[in-house]
Amino acid sequence: MTQTPFENPIKKMLREGKKTAGAWCHIASPSTVEILSRAGFDWLMIDMEHGPGDIMTLTNQLRAMNGSGAVPLVRPPWNDFVIIKRILDAGAAGLLIPYVNDRAQAQAAVRACKYPLAGIRGVAGIPRAPGYGHNSMDYMNRANEEIFIMTAVETPEALDNLDGILSVEGLDAIFIGPADLSSNMGHFCDPSHSEVQEAIRTIESKVHKSGKALATVTTSWEQARTLYERGYNMLMLMADGVSLAKLANQTVARFQQEFPNR
Repeated sequence: MTQTPFENPIKKMLREGKKTAGAWCHIASPSTVEILSRAGFDWLMIDMEHGPGDIMTLTNQLRAMNGSGAVPLVRPPWNDFVIIKRILDAGAAGLLIPYVNDRAQAQAAVRACKYPLAGIRGVAGIPRAPGYGHNSMDYMNRANEEIFIMTAVETPEALDNLDGILSVEGLDAIFIGPADLSSNMGHFCDPSHSEVQEAIRTIESKVHKSGKALATVTTSWEQARTLYERGYNMLMLMADGVSLAKLANQTVARFQQEFPNR
């Protein structure tokens, strides 16, 4: 059996300075992943930090993306090399690693994603990512270069240490987590607070100067347009559970408005 060479189009798009569109997959459903991957998003972010899925759930979600062209990215529950190894072996093409607060933690995140000698990822040709043994060396020879690695800035500590984090070789992008960042700054779930906005502007400036990609979440198309114009390369434009809830609420509200007495 011939295996298609492992290539990550997101890394190529970001190197070329292109804007990319993604979506969150929070609810551990292969069906929503399949639907979103067919919509034309460049990448999907499967959430294993706040989502309920396990490795087998993830494997089925990744299978649901086969042939769609969307790149499978995953947010692991923690910066843990064992969890990261299993997620990559399942077939994730990149990771968003949460709660990385200094250079040492960023280095550990990168090393967890790379085979020796660049890192400590366990070497095995039998998992899903290398093709279950079908021409596994093609994947393993290319994985260190093609796996996309992004860490999250979610605390004042990460902000203070951002220069060190950005200096880590092999780190491709920074994700700004506005809810966590604002809450950890003492403004619970209020990214609009002036102090938080100032911190976000500082992060944006430093990341742009570093040449790394910049990512975050959005709540509307108007916000997304503004952020793209400010130099963001990767935006989560919707989320499976939240977007369905929003549509459901709008639909029921319209029904109740039209037929208040049933």
